Amino acid sequence: MKAFNFFILYRLPIGILLLIGGIALGISVGWWEATIVLLLGVICLTTHVLFGPMRLVQEAVEAGDLEKANALMNQVKFPTLLYKPIRSVYYFMQSNMAMYSNDLDKAEATIRQSISSGSPMKEYEGMQYFQLGTIAYQKNDLKTADQNLKIAMRKGLPDKENTAAALLTLASIAANRKDFKSAKEYFRRAKAQKPTTPQIVSQIKEMDKYISRMPG
Repeated sequence: MKAFNFFILYRLPIGILLLIGGIALGISVGWWEATIVLLLGVICLTTHVLFGPMRLVQEAVEAGDLEKANALMNQVKFPTLLYKPIRSVYYFMQSNMAMYSNDLDKAEATIRQSISSGSPMKEYEGMQYFQLGTIAYQKNDLKTADQNLKIAMRKGLPDKENTAAALLTLASIAANRKDFKSAKEYFRRAKAQKPTTPQIVSQIKEMDKYISRMPG
């Protein structure tokens, strides 16, 4: 695993060195002998352009090292050349980074780029719309938030924590519209997910105080 990560991190300079070595070998010995070296160099450069360091970015985010993740993201100079599903992940991760720094405009712009790039898997598509809905909610655009969170629920979210978070936000939007029946139903479904994330558990406890007093 470490060797593969090393390759991902340094495949650009490795590819350049292989191409230079292949050309030198071709001139001095023969182009047939240089074929394999040149081919390996082309593979290194092609995979660098198409896939970038996104595997390492995801590992850094999962480890909570956002500074490292951001530095790796900055290595991608031409994101439009990334393989489409990888490009989608790249923009999704950019949106996450912008959310961490509370840059909602950048977060919205990059998640829209992620959506337009397509999705590598169904549940990931749901997360794209969940992100878009969350951004709209934080911008107090409740109509757009409601629309996108419902799309996210229809497409499916990958785990109970994100599902509970989406349902709680929908409950809050419904309560804001005085649609108390819907608010209670969304809240019931959120509790049924039995989330364990402290922040979501805290939100459920807070909302529980108000839901029971709602009419309808």
